[in-house]
Amino acid sequence: MGEKTARLLEKRDTGGYNAGELAALAAAFRLEMFDVLHRRGTGHWGGASSAAEIVTALYFKRLRIDPKNPQWEDRDRFILSKGHASINLYTVLAHRGYFPPEELPAFRTLGSRLQGHPNMKLLPGVDFSTGALGHGLSAGAGMALAAAQKGKSWNTYVLAGEGCLDEGQTWEAMLFSAKYRPRGLVLLMDNNRVQLDGDVADILPLDPIPDKLRSFGWNLAPRIYDGNDTAAVLESFEWLDGCGDESPGLWPKAVIYSTLKARGVSFMEGKAVWHGAPIDQESYDKGRPELLADLEAKEAAL
Repeated sequence: MGEKTARLLEKRDTGGYNAGELAALAAAFRLEMFDVLHRRGTGHWGGASSAAEIVTALYFKRLRIDPKNPQWEDRDRFILSKGHASINLYTVLAHRGYFPPEELPAFRTLGSRLQGHPNMKLLPGVDFSTGALGHGLSAGAGMALAAAQKGKSWNTYVLAGEGCLDEGQTWEAMLFSAKYRPRGLVLLMDNNRVQLDGDVADILPLDPIPDKLRSFGWNLAPRIYDGNDTAAVLESFEWLDGCGDESPGLWPKAVIYSTLKARGVSFMEGKAVWHGAPIDQESYDKGRPELLADLEAKEAAL
């Protein structure tokens, strides 16, 4: 992490970040993820990298949270439905102040709190244990309904990937949510178009995703945002706020982000093999300079 990026973390409790600063943080986190996954020889680089800007912007700009009090009842909830991308969540949580970043190298080691999939009983900041794809939206709908029943106003954000949409339970949760319309439920779709065995279009075509979400009764953002551009991610947050809050008919809300699998390393981008393949030494030596150059460019622009 560069000196400028390290200084940015000093204001992490203020939420006062602009798009350029968030981009630098996401680049720093992406580089750190790459380092950890290479050293451990295990983990999911592709989907973790594709969502780096989205998760960074959520935790450093949008979510109402208190890392010093992880169980604060009025906090916003975040569910990483695509739980295999856990290294992304762990890296952001660590630098947001939930636990020491020095713990990250213990990822996926026996006895570590940083297991391959997030465990809410082990790690502060994890609101729901995920791993089996498709469970995230069901849990999120329940959390949003709980807020309504308790007279609370927390928001519940669920980040899903195409694998989640392959599961019937996700669509059941969409129907359920459209019926009860819980205030504060937001689905964020990381649409990187690649999954474990190949392109989504070849494995199980999902398009047209926007038409399907609308037909299931969701309030969908009017355009697809570039999820690897922090300025665009912030624009999507403006839409969430601008389209209204109180009317039940405005909920649940959904945003689709177009992202790039394995974002940041040119020869890995968009390739299914890097969904979860170990980052070998040759690939690491070739790919890390690209990530470092991207970080340096974003820091230079600050």
